Amino acid sequence: MKKILVLCTGNSCRSQIAEGYLRFFAKDNAQIYSAGIETHGVNPRAIATMKEDGINISNHTSNNVDEYGNIDFDFVITVCDNANEQCPVFLTKAKKFHHNFPDPAKAKGTEEEIAEEFRKAREMIKEYCDNFVKENL
Repeated sequence: MKKILVLCTGNSCRSQIAEGYLRFFAKDNAQIYSAGIETHGVNPRAIATMKEDGINISNHTSNNVDEYGNIDFDFVITVCDNANEQCPVFLTKAKKFHHNFPDPAKAKGTEEEIAEEFRKAREMIKEYCDNFVKENL
């Protein structure tokens, strides 16, 4: 079974959303992990926006990448430029992928405007994860 790590700066939004979709699309064909260079906790708006699409990530935890040093990943996906630049070297066969998604946690405005930024990011990440699974698993 393939092991996939999704890496972001704080493991609060984008990597959590990606973990949720990768689990959904990969089904039982992969073990999915997410982590951050830091840990900021799972963003409640990320939980809410995923719930709108029928995926429950409320039980996810925010993990530091150092917790996974002993896992031999097949794929490491960075979902922000900061994580890509600071990504630790994995002494494994892991293939690295990178896509810089906009950070919805930085959105400003009304609640609805912020929610819309989360939805936009969610849809971009959903499409990426669907394609990733189709092409790599």
